[in-house]
Amino acid sequence: MMRSRTFVPGAGHQGGTAVGWPASLPQVGPPTALPAPPTLPRIKILHVITRFEAGAGGNTLLSAAGMDPERYEVWIAGVPGGDLWDRARADGVRTVEVRGFRHTLTPADLLVLVRLVRLVRRERFTVVHTHSGKGGFLGRLAARLCRTPVVVHTFHGLSFHPYQSRTRRTLYRCLERATRRFTHRFLAVAPRVAQQAVEERLAPPGLIQVVPSAVALGHIPERFDPLARRVLGTPRGTALIGTVGRIDTQKAPLDFIRMAAAIRAEHPGTAFAMIGDGPLEDEVRRLAAQLDVEVTFTGHRQDAAWLVAGLDVFVITSLYEGLGRALTEALAAGRPVVATAVNGVPDLVEHGATGLLVAPADPEGAARAVCWLLDHPREAAELGRQGRRRVRAGFAPQAMCAAVDACYRDLLGLPQQTQAPVTPPSP
Repeated sequence: MMRSRTFVPGAGHQGGTAVGWPASLPQVGPPTALPAPPTLPRIKILHVITRFEAGAGGNTLLSAAGMDPERYEVWIAGVPGGDLWDRARADGVRTVEVRGFRHTLTPADLLVLVRLVRLVRRERFTVVHTHSGKGGFLGRLAARLCRTPVVVHTFHGLSFHPYQSRTRRTLYRCLERATRRFTHRFLAVAPRVAQQAVEERLAPPGLIQVVPSAVALGHIPERFDPLARRVLGTPRGTALIGTVGRIDTQKAPLDFIRMAAAIRAEHPGTAFAMIGDGPLEDEVRRLAAQLDVEVTFTGHRQDAAWLVAGLDVFVITSLYEGLGRALTEALAAGRPVVATAVNGVPDLVEHGATGLLVAPADPEGAARAVCWLLDHPREAAELGRQGRRRVRAGFAPQAMCAAVDACYRDLLGLPQQTQAPVTPPSP
């Protein structure tokens, strides 16, 4: 009677564990004495995303660039423009900036669908992995038309929210539900995002799993950085409250200014900074002038994740937010945070443990929370330390990529990777 053995990963990319799969045998002789092995075919992955920028774009780039290049050939397709495309190419990811792709739904999306179908048919992808509302709809529809074997969709946040018009919410909800049956597995960046997707019937129960949205931790200081503070132009003795993000409706930047005015009434010497740019910047500047609040506007900064280490308190006033990439980076730098309790944010910011939560569209409430942190510096520092421990323990890119890899393996019937492949000794 033949006994089954547990598979032990060997050299190359045959990693995993499967009962009944024979164990790898030791190599005969030193690797330098062996003939070169043939090049094995790689699994082709196509990520389709609408905006390849900000939080969802950064998350997608990390998960694409962090996959095993010996096992996977990874592509990204999406709306042209943005600084992440060059970074993706530098990281070895194949890119397609789809001509005619826009951020919002238009009749031209029929041509975008045709271009996506041509791309999927030509390259014969094994997995199509989609992101965001519009990218998820067009990408999954193209995959269905091309009979792609595996389709995965990530919820970075729901594509519709209460601050949209009713017509727009209904349309995006219908598009998400229409492509639900084309999808073999769903991922979500936070537990509450997963719960909302199930409650809205965008994902069937049992087919969605949480993969926390990682951030690149290597270039983020673990504590306050005096050099970042000097770049922001505020003296060390002055309390500096800041935020990072696109200055648009989602981030509610006008609420940040109203909050700043309320804080100045209690702490007149406080300074404020907004790191980022966007369509509402002129309106925000006008409101700041009307309320006599001096704010440093840095514009878009590639080093925003480092600059946040120069803040005394980090604030997000977002009306909706899947998880908040800038928020995660601020916590990684040990900054005390105040954040609106929307979508997946409460999964990351535990009130009184890793930061303070406030209601959205409540600048007065945000001001009270910030003033509490300024009045209790010892407790604020401890909140920052606990937030840093949480992020640095569970939001590393390696953990996210391992979870995505495990998802692909499960759907393709491949054994799971239980340990790193054996590295041949140096000659």
